[in-house]
Amino acid sequence: MDMFDLIVIGGGPGGYLAAERAAQGGLKVCLFEKRALGGVCLNEGCIPTKTLLNSAKLYRHATESRNFGVTAENVLFNHAQVIKRKAKVVRTLVAGVGMTMTANKVNVVKAAATICGREADKFKVEAEGNTYLADRLIIACGSEAVVPPIPGVKEGVESGFVTTNREILEMTELPRELAVIGGGVIGLEMACYFASVGVKVTVIEMMNKIAGPTDSDICKVLMDEYAKRGMVFKLSAKVLSVKPGFVVYEDAEGQHELPCDKVLLSVGRRAATRNVGLETIGVEMNRGAIVTDDKMETNVPNVYAVGDCNGKIMLAHTAYREAEVAVNNILGRKDRVNYNSIPSVIYTDPEVASVGDTKEAAQKKGIKVKEVNVPMTYAGRYVAEVDQGRGFCKIVLDEDKNRIVGVHLVGSYASEMILSAAMMVDSELPPERIKQFVFPHPTVCEVIREAIFKL
Repeated sequence: MDMFDLIVIGGGPGGYLAAERAAQGGLKVCLFEKRALGGVCLNEGCIPTKTLLNSAKLYRHATESRNFGVTAENVLFNHAQVIKRKAKVVRTLVAGVGMTMTANKVNVVKAAATICGREADKFKVEAEGNTYLADRLIIACGSEAVVPPIPGVKEGVESGFVTTNREILEMTELPRELAVIGGGVIGLEMACYFASVGVKVTVIEMMNKIAGPTDSDICKVLMDEYAKRGMVFKLSAKVLSVKPGFVVYEDAEGQHELPCDKVLLSVGRRAATRNVGLETIGVEMNRGAIVTDDKMETNVPNVYAVGDCNGKIMLAHTAYREAEVAVNNILGRKDRVNYNSIPSVIYTDPEVASVGDTKEAAQKKGIKVKEVNVPMTYAGRYVAEVDQGRGFCKIVLDEDKNRIVGVHLVGSYASEMILSAAMMVDSELPPERIKQFVFPHPTVCEVIREAIFKL
């Protein structure tokens, strides 16, 4: 029977970083992961999708750069090679996580772990017939794709006609026509990739807009840009069933059959907390997610939950921060997560990035807001690099408290610019102080400076 100061269940971003930080803090740590280190993010999400999207961007630049004085002929796109490179990137990064665990003397067990109550004053965990005891637990068991009870979906998954984000990243041949059920972040990024390389893509979304809570003007820009590339959006549409070669959906105009070669099911994710054994120690749950405070502690002392399994903000960088906060509190260093300043990114082309509230969300909170909207063309580098781009920067100001509560960007480099905006939101600096910052020139991020001066 092995004994540890801390057991971490789940080797995704939250889990492996928690194990690393705890070991660096002097704790004896055991990390359990039933699949591959890196979790969904590294193996089936963030990293592999960005690998695909970069290849699509290179292809688009090669075929659409005539106005920039570049003409290429006989440009070919090899999807199988893209998938092969994706696998290499993933292997490299997974190996890197493994080496980090070894370097920090984290005991890694490649097996599913189940909590089995307590033994004396310690938590008891079992895996493959072995028993492990620890003074503290960090649950980082992640999330899984939601598979709704739509008639024909189960059979479609079994036949391979219906895919989730996991299966579609292993597909070595491009479909001719792809139906994407769900217009959220994952669905849009995959739709972006396939549409950019010549696949006819139709996105079916139940809501009257794509991208969930994303600023509605940004959503319009994305839809317009992708409509130009042949992507079709069916909004306020409900999928009724899936049949071999078809998706049946209903909208205000009636019932329709959409022919397709493949279906991507992307209607959201849920905490993967089943069969973990949380009930054996009385952990409080809410609709399948683990309830935590801003210190990441559950209702059970010395039990913490980080990442997607707590259902707060399902983003890898949120899990990183939550892991650090959990470990800091375990080590006696007071820390908390500020969820108001966590940025989010959609890696479409153009990119979307945001932090904080939209104008509508702030108004619902009773905040007196002022919003400014500045086109990206205020930044010289954007004009130089983007031909007739429609990107913009929106800033939302709390007029009473004189602080920025939201920044929303669409355009090139948005993902790389959002950190500075998140720092503005988090620090609650007044605009007059931010105006004193020196932005490098020429950069696209100068659009943030231009927007600040219009507040």
